[in-house]
Amino acid sequence: MGRGGEMREEANGEKVMVMARDFFWSYTDEPHATRRRQILSQYPQIKDLFGPDPWAALKISGVVLLQLLTATLLQYASWLKMLIVAYFFGSFLNHNLFLAIHELSHNLAFSTPSYNRWLGIFANLPIGVPMSVTFQKYHLEHHRYQGVDGIDMDIPSQAEAHLVRNTLTKSIWVVLQLFFYALRPLFLKPKPPGLWEFTNFAIQLTLDAAIVYFYGWRSFLYLIASTFVGGGMHPIAGHFISEHYVFNPKQETYSYYGPLNFLTWHVGYHNEHHDFPRIPGTKLHKVKEIAPEYYEGLEAYKSWSQVIYMYVMDRTVGPFSRMKRKSKKSE
Repeated sequence: MGRGGEMREEANGEKVMVMARDFFWSYTDEPHATRRRQILSQYPQIKDLFGPDPWAALKISGVVLLQLLTATLLQYASWLKMLIVAYFFGSFLNHNLFLAIHELSHNLAFSTPSYNRWLGIFANLPIGVPMSVTFQKYHLEHHRYQGVDGIDMDIPSQAEAHLVRNTLTKSIWVVLQLFFYALRPLFLKPKPPGLWEFTNFAIQLTLDAAIVYFYGWRSFLYLIASTFVGGGMHPIAGHFISEHYVFNPKQETYSYYGPLNFLTWHVGYHNEHHDFPRIPGTKLHKVKEIAPEYYEGLEAYKSWSQVIYMYVMDRTVGPFSRMKRKSKKSE
């Protein structure tokens, strides 16, 4: 894997790689639209993969019910037991639901967009914090304007990048990355809430209040803990870093081909996903099988835990290790 920092000359004349002090800037369009056109011109049968996953609603319902049942069963558990179950079990369920919401933001459960939004609000319930509708607004911009300065809110802020400069601060940032991911767009590019967001908010708060009223704070805090420990220093959260953090300045999106794809709606197939966001996660592996020559030459990962370790320990990599491009006037 290449190094994503910059070269600096020490006082003794030795040249060393250090963490970049600015983002990587690209003066070309993002690579996915071009690759999409090339692949479709050569393999038009890939269009047969487009469309919703007919099993999505059933899978989401099963995970939602399992997580809510687990929360009720922990109402009298010790705090330690609750946290252990949250880290080793609930985190996988809630992160699965977060990535189900990601699928639904692309309308990959139903052909009718409003049905996907309702299912997203339902999938949001065990997460504890209303986010499904707001997530869709910003995530679709991440696809359409990947890396565009001031638009793509997936990229860390200047404040994050200047503060997170060493192993300790990177470790803290990883633990809290879900907070940064959720709050960054609200501070840097706030959007006025609409009816769907108020609906998401009202239904979520009603469920939260019902959990507290009938089962107590411990059950509710189990859900919250499952969300946030699963988004921090946790193997399943490695995808936040692996997807677009630049370990090789020649590549801005990376795929992961490992077993955790089966728990995460195959979000690891991230180059394939950005190339074809209308294909559900369960079919993304077929894109690589049909057009292998477009993906086999790209660097990819087999372990999200290793990605987290590399990010924290590699002194050349940090929040500045992202590709940016200038906004066009039309945007």
